[in-house]
Formats: sequence, C-alpha cells, structure tokens
Amino acid sequence: MNFTGTTRERHEQAHDHISDLAFGAYIDGETRDASSGATFAPTDPAVDEPITQVARCDAAEVTDAVAAAGDAFDDGWGAMEASDRAALLREWVAELRDHLDELALLETLEVGKPLAYARADVENGLDFFEYYANVSVAQEGEHVPTGGDSHAYVRHEPYGVTGQILPWNYPILLMGWKVGAALAAGNTSVVKPPSPAPLAVTRAAQLADGILPDGVVNVVPGSGSDVGEPLIDHPDVGKVSFTGSVPVGQSIMRTAADSVTPVTLELGGKNPFIVFPDADVEEAAATAATGGMYNAGQSCDSATRILVHEDVKAEFVDAYLEELEGWEPGDPLAEGTTMGPLAYEDHRRSVDEYVEVGREEGATVLHGGEPVEGEAFDDGAYYRPTVFDDVEPDMRIAQEEVFGPVQFLITFSDYAEAIEVANDVDYGLTAGIATTNPSVAHRAAADVEAGSVWINQYFGTVPGTPFGGFKQSGFGRECAQQALEEHTRAKSVNLALDDPPY
Repeated sequence: MNFTGTTRERHEQAHDHISDLAFGAYIDGETRDASSGATFAPTDPAVDEPITQVARCDAAEVTDAVAAAGDAFDDGWGAMEASDRAALLREWVAELRDHLDELALLETLEVGKPLAYARADVENGLDFFEYYANVSVAQEGEHVPTGGDSHAYVRHEPYGVTGQILPWNYPILLMGWKVGAALAAGNTSVVKPPSPAPLAVTRAAQLADGILPDGVVNVVPGSGSDVGEPLIDHPDVGKVSFTGSVPVGQSIMRTAADSVTPVTLELGGKNPFIVFPDADVEEAAATAATGGMYNAGQSCDSATRILVHEDVKAEFVDAYLEELEGWEPGDPLAEGTTMGPLAYEDHRRSVDEYVEVGREEGATVLHGGEPVEGEAFDDGAYYRPTVFDDVEPDMRIAQEEVFGPVQFLITFSDYAEAIEVANDVDYGLTAGIATTNPSVAHRAAADVEAGSVWINQYFGTVPGTPFGGFKQSGFGRECAQQALEEHTRAKSVNLALDDPPY
C-alpha cells in the first residue's frame, strides 16, 4: 500500500483501496445487510470524511446472531476437544496474519491510529488469540480429596453463547482479549463492534469463513441502544464482556441484573505515574511521555497523572518536555507519524473542554492546550499534546478521565503523600512507578490501588498477566488464565463410592 499526495489525497486513495469490501452483519458464516436496510458510515477522523457504508443492525440481527451462535454451540463447538478448538483458532489467526496490512489499514482509517501502531495493535491482538488457544489445551481437572467413600471433582463448563461489546480505541486488540478467551473456553460469540470503528472487527470475523464452524463468531454492527442493549438483555446470552466508560458500564450492570447475567467490566482509569527521587529521570521522562501520548492518550490505562517528587521536579520537566517533541500529530498514513487525530470530532471537543476546565481551575499549561493548526490539519480531529503543571489533587482535571493527549503534573514531598495522591481517585486500573530502589518498587506496588503496576516501564500487559481494575475501573480479569475461568461455570460433582462387590 503506497498512498501519495496530500493528506486528503492519501486518505481518498485508501478509501478506494477498501471499497470492494462489504461491511454488513456477519451472522452464521454470511455477510448480510440489516433487515431494515439501514446503513451508517464511520468517519475517517484524519479528514472528516465517510469511509464506507456499514449495515446498521438492530434487535432483529441480534436475535439471528444469538440463534446462530446457540446452534453452533449445540452442534459441537462446546463439546469439541480443547485441542481441536485450539487448532481451528490457530488456523484463523494464521489467516488474520496473512491479512495483517489490510486489518491495520482499516483500523487507521476508522480510529486515526498511526499505521505502524495499528499494525502493532493487530499483531498484539492475534498474540492473545494464540495465547488463549494454547492455555485452553493445558487446562487441568480438579480432584477434591474426600477419603475413600466418595469421589469429588470440579468440571469447568462453557456458558454457551457469550456477548462482547468492544471499544473503539483498540478494536482488534480487545477482540483478541475477549473473543479469544470466549472461544477458547468453548463458548460461541456475538460481537458488537464499536460504532465509530466497526470495519476491522467485521473484516476479522469474515476471515474466519471456512475455518471456524458457521455461527461460532458473529458480528452485529450498530448502536448501543439498537444492538448492545438487546444483546445484554437476551435470555440466551450467558455471559457479557464490556470495555468502555463507567456510565455505560453501570448501565450494562443494571440491564444484566434483570436476567442475572454475569459480566466482565473494564472501565475507566485515572492512572498515576509516580517518579520517586531516586529514579533515572531521563528514562522516567521518556516512559511518562509514552504512557500519556501513545494512541493520543486514548487508552483506559494511559498515564494521565504524573506524580513527581519535588527534589527532581525541575530536572524531570525539562527532560519530559523534550520527549514530547517526538509526539507531534501528523497524518496516520504517513511513515514516521507517532500521533494521529483523535477518534472523532465530538471527542476532540470533549478533550478541549477539559483543557479549558484546567485553565479555569488555575493549572498552568506548559505545552499544547489547543487543536493543531495548519492546512493539513484543518479537517481532522487533531489535538496537540498538552501538559498542565500546578495541578492540585482535588481539581476536576486530576479526578476525571479526559481520554486524550493531556497529562497533569502533581508534585509530592514524601512516599506517604505520593501513595495518598495516587489512590485518591475513584479509579484503580493501572499505575507506573519510576525508582531504582527495589524496596520502594515493591512497597509502592503493594500500596497503590490498581489492578496492574508497571515498574520502570509502561503498558506492561502481555499474555499471561491478568488485566482489570479496582474500584470504578471495573471487575473481572482479562489477558490471562483467569479470563478462561471467567468464561466457564464451575460445577462440583461428588459420587458416592460403594465397597467393592467382590
């Protein structure tokens, strides 16, 4: 793929490049239009232009998808040997790898992610598919010692049909986290892709054609009210997994409560990155910038609050601002771009409103603080990397999730204050710690209220390390063996043993 010319010309060429693909609902091994005939067009945030038409589905397609998933489960997917399921999943992953460039391009167009990062996102998601396939084969039974009069053991059985509601910031990666775990555990899947970014997920499901049995994986694009709610509320859906905002997660919990459907929720974050006085300051500065600006800060685990010890504050700020020079926005289709636009225009306005809140609260803008100017950026949802200093822990900008390329510097004087400030938010998803002292590292890792703690690095989630939050960041774990366990139901069996008859 070699697109040339201006930003607009490159994106128009890219839109033409994918114009032969059809993005309907993928149900029971077939791509179909919505029964209503309705469509919608996700917008390319780099140029504010529609990309292609997508079926706008509703409860009718959800009903069909759940029925297809139920039939596929009953027809053998649930009872299949784990090794046979794993082999089919690996075959699907191989097909997805053969289409890696295509999937990455679709992500770039619909989300604005730089092409190199979109490729890494897809590769990472496929790694999780493979991880779950491998781990599922290694699952072991549980025998409970009860003496000689009975034999007790535990079975782990799949739910059957499961639903996955994906976020727009990492569509294929989170598909790997959620759908990979569900399928490897023996469930079938109905996926609601994110409305702003349905293309890569739909295409990934289509590439399962002829590999996975029809109905094992289904994709139903549409809005949360038209697709998400009917999926959660469907009586034949045994488990739901969601990644997104706290308000939507709370709504999902309420809906799921009516049918007592178990849910996994990975919600927001207001994550601290703590720079202790013994840290390698230059390394910490580079890590903090990456933690806050990667994916334009549109990550639930983004390092949004930078807590810096007063003794190294000045040195850190100098190094950190220098690091930010490598994170200026550009065309996501251009080689070397590190930051594309935000995912859509309304989100850019939301980020800009938070920046104005920060100014009104008395914080000081050290860098950025406005949309990007220039002809190449006029139509895109671009925003400059932004940093606030003089931030107090009780300010709104230090408490609420901005979800953009905005970071907030908070100064602390001792260990106890750092931990108190780090924990004094409603969230508890991730945290970063910069220190060269092993005791400080381990104590802080224990004291910080977060589901993941990364020391002298950031974005440390890899296959096998459970990911999930404390407090309002949600509950349940993904990315590790626990995800397979959460997609099964434990059944205790106890058989009375008679004396031998001879």
